[in-house]
Amino acid sequence: MMNTTTITNLNNNIDQQVSLCGWVYKNRSSGKVLFIVLRDGTGLCQCIVEKGKVPDEIFEQLKHLSQESSLSITGTVRKEPRSPGGHELAVTDAQIIHPATDYPITLKAHGIDFLLKHRHLHLRSQMQWCLGRVRHTVIDAIRRFFNDNGFTLIDTPIFTTIAGEEVGSLFEVDYFDEPIHLTQTGQLYLESAAMAYGKVYCFGPTFRAEKSKTRRHLTEFWMVEPEIAFIDLPGLLETAENFVSFIVKETLDKNRSELETLGADIEALEKISPPFYRLTYSDSVDILTSDKAKDFLAAQLADFQQERANCESKIAELENQQNQQGLKQWKKDKIAVELIELRASIGELDTKIENNPKHAELAANFQWGKDLGGSDETIISMMHDKPVFITHYPAKAKAFYMKTDRSNDRVVENFDMLAPKGFGEIIGGSMREDSYDILIDKIKAQNLTPDTYSWYLDLRKYGSVPHGGFGLGVERTVAWITGQKHIRQCIAFPRMMDKVYI
Repeated sequence: MMNTTTITNLNNNIDQQVSLCGWVYKNRSSGKVLFIVLRDGTGLCQCIVEKGKVPDEIFEQLKHLSQESSLSITGTVRKEPRSPGGHELAVTDAQIIHPATDYPITLKAHGIDFLLKHRHLHLRSQMQWCLGRVRHTVIDAIRRFFNDNGFTLIDTPIFTTIAGEEVGSLFEVDYFDEPIHLTQTGQLYLESAAMAYGKVYCFGPTFRAEKSKTRRHLTEFWMVEPEIAFIDLPGLLETAENFVSFIVKETLDKNRSELETLGADIEALEKISPPFYRLTYSDSVDILTSDKAKDFLAAQLADFQQERANCESKIAELENQQNQQGLKQWKKDKIAVELIELRASIGELDTKIENNPKHAELAANFQWGKDLGGSDETIISMMHDKPVFITHYPAKAKAFYMKTDRSNDRVVENFDMLAPKGFGEIIGGSMREDSYDILIDKIKAQNLTPDTYSWYLDLRKYGSVPHGGFGLGVERTVAWITGQKHIRQCIAFPRMMDKVYI
């Protein structure tokens, strides 16, 4: 009986006959030899079909088989370091399951709007496949970290009557003729569970109605939120840095080849280990308004301009090659893809060059008391080679539930974790206000209704303890690890202001 296996398992079948089931990723003919790159969901394998080694009828069928046609293919496994995955299949037989014609997403470059419209097919591309594999590992690492460290999973509601963040970012829905909202966070519910189990976490979709089209925003994203009783702020920071370090290590161990394909900065990821940098909000304000930040941004602008000049030079070189006589079609296609990517890079660099002076001005004029914006976070994170904690933000800039610092009531005991190289915030967290009197005053000060939070206030009436937690966004974390510019690439079906149709 023929051994049907997967591409990822070929190393266990060297010099053996196996069958693979999958789809055509590439198909190239060289006279009497066909080079079919097959994908099966676990990887890629080059299949060598020689005329005379298979029936002539099958050879002709395979020769004309186009991208994404499905088939079963049989042959002998051989080691071949030059081939995708390090193996190839010397084909002896094949069975076409379903031929595909005019597949809309070719191996050439396409615009982002086109790819989002065809997301159901774009998931098959190598880049999206790699991102999906990394995301899978990140989510598995998240669950294993908490499950292996004494946390209990609590499933918190998607429908909610209370706001955990800004009221303006709530999605309202009709719930049996009553207006309620989609959850922004499971945190408030999770606090009650922490009083029952000690260490808990929730993990699920989260919804924010912010009208933002930046690369860091989705209207629906996935977030994990741990909550811990009997902890202080230094303990929370230690938990967060151990957690993030574990995720990065797992991804490096299990997805190094995918990270290489995606062009991730593996050397930088290998440096991610505790301790991370620690700054207070006031430290950050001092950095933003300093000559150091001014000089850093000036140097960054010069780098952007030089990079743009390099792209222009490369485009001119490729256009000259494109005009050469006798250029083979595969070379023309490769040049066309490179030109599209270089022109896209120039567009992104133009935006950075335009924004750089604006960001420099905002930083220089930053006033204590404001919340840090995306550009502020980018500047600080660009100046560090590992994640950086920023703690003790102004109380007026943060949510009502964050604990007032008892030694300085102008600030709260909170933190953001910024990923390095400009990726910005991936974690936000805090100690929670555990005083009933202080909490009810905060609720009233933010024009919220105490009766709506009666059950939340009960947690401060019956055995209140110091407790805190944080939230980590999956898509932002995957974007940072893989080096993606936009988090829409880091979820299979992204939801944005103008993108909901698939």
